[in-house]
Amino acid sequence: MSFSRGPKEPVPEVETNVWSCKSDDCQGWMRESYSFNETPACPLCQSEMEQQVRMLPELQ
Repeated sequence: MSFSRGPKEPVPEVETNVWSCKSDDCQGWMRESYSFNETPACPLCQSEMEQQVRMLPELQ
């Protein structure tokens, strides 16, 4: 068995809806599809979150 460290195929990025923490002191965010609540609290600091769109790697 051999392992190659050669270049890997780039993962395509797509526009993804996310929840982003409103706190200036926190960088927390989560994919909207992973949220169980209609308006979740930040899992890191419990602050309010707002919806945003980010370019993220596509999940298979």
